[in-house]
Amino acid sequence: MAGQFDLKKSSNGKFFFTLKASNGQAILSSEMYETRASASKGIASVQKNAADAARFQRLEGKDGSPYFVLKAANHQIIGQSQMYKSEASRDNGIESVMKHAPDASVNDLTVAD
Repeated sequence: MAGQFDLKKSSNGKFFFTLKASNGQAILSSEMYETRASASKGIASVQKNAADAARFQRLEGKDGSPYFVLKAANHQIIGQSQMYKSEASRDNGIESVMKHAPDASVNDLTVAD
């Protein structure tokens, strides 16, 4: 199974997506978008930028937990990972996004709205 983007609508009416690896684990989450179209453009941006290792920024949370963000060419953050227990796990997460995002399908869970 390939990676998949789940596009959802939050309780406040905004849209967001989560990239899941082939094992179903969430590996990247988006910000909130005002419209479904904007969220879809965010997915396209992740698909385009995920293949470029230079677009990933390795960071550390306030508690020292490693995580990463994916940035577009304009340096805007288009996705963020979960917090990891180690830098090696974080780096594996980056590799997973690079592998799964470019060809991931989109599961639009907002269509019932």
